[in-house]
Amino acid sequence: MAQLAKKQIFIEKKEILSYIEILMSNLTTIKDSGEFLLHFDDVIVDDKSWNVWNWPQGVGLYGIYKYYKRTKDVKAIKIINDWFETQMEVGAPPKNVNTMAPLLTMACLYEDTQDSRYLPYLEDWAHWVMHDMPRTKDNGLEHMTYGPANTQQLWDDTLMMTALPLAKIGVLLNRPDYIEEAKHQFLIHIKYLADKKTGLWFHGWTFEGNHNYANALWARGNCWITVAIPEIIEMLKLPEGDFFREFLVKTLNAQIKELAKLQDMSGLWHTLLDDKNSYLEASATAGFAYGILKSVNKRYISKQYREIGELAIKGLISEISESGALGKVSVGTGMGDTLDFYRQIKITEMPYGQSLAVLALSEFLNAYI
Repeated sequence: MAQLAKKQIFIEKKEILSYIEILMSNLTTIKDSGEFLLHFDDVIVDDKSWNVWNWPQGVGLYGIYKYYKRTKDVKAIKIINDWFETQMEVGAPPKNVNTMAPLLTMACLYEDTQDSRYLPYLEDWAHWVMHDMPRTKDNGLEHMTYGPANTQQLWDDTLMMTALPLAKIGVLLNRPDYIEEAKHQFLIHIKYLADKKTGLWFHGWTFEGNHNYANALWARGNCWITVAIPEIIEMLKLPEGDFFREFLVKTLNAQIKELAKLQDMSGLWHTLLDDKNSYLEASATAGFAYGILKSVNKRYISKQYREIGELAIKGLISEISESGALGKVSVGTGMGDTLDFYRQIKITEMPYGQSLAVLALSEFLNAYI
């Protein structure tokens, strides 16, 4: 890996801002032609189009929000406000792990504006997680979605999509029980999903058979962890010396130490992290870049890892098209029983690709301070 010196930034700040602008524009106009719609009995799930209330859009909203908080960009906050206005008019969808994701940005908006229209949503959805969301053995959040029942299953996606919103709502509404539940979910997912040999994370665990399916060290699943751990440390304002913080930091360091060994010379990571024959995947790379750079900036990890975060940024930039689409992004990925399942997942433009890239590039703006 080439050393990227802190004071010799490889790209002008204005170019980073222009990339963010076109990524946001693409994100908010992308539509599914029908090729990637998911059909579950009488439910059709659109993971690609913007005006839908689901996890890809939830991740997108959070990416844009984080950029807005850093820059006060008026286009960014308008995109967010317009999305919520539209969705509140249409009405909220059925509750599950993935549809909980937009509540994280809604909670942030409530914190900023105290708009009372958001409060019933925050209260209702958090109450559902606490009292009605299915649990696995050991009281983990069962990864229930629109698709087949994921009975007794833990997925690493759940921490990003549900545990983080619950923690944020707990902070805002002064509900320590919500905060403790979110912390518990991090601990239970670490127990069953973190690979003790490598520090990387398996995609899922089932209590029906007690195994990690294909033992897939799937890149995007891992990136949710690289994002979520520094987010919850900051969100809960955990002080140095706090046990939960120290445990999370050690978990994060173990993962990133291994990621540093597996990064491709392009800056990207493979969709199966430890399989160089699997394709390079950019949405996971964006998540890693964000989490690594933020963790360096917050001193959760050594500054030696900055160079892999910056190399990842270079790799991401090379995958952004003139229209603002991030290339090499895998479509929504269920739980696989074989490693070939992950190798064969299709690639297309997806909103979480653009939004994770916005997150990563926004964090990279610290390089210009």
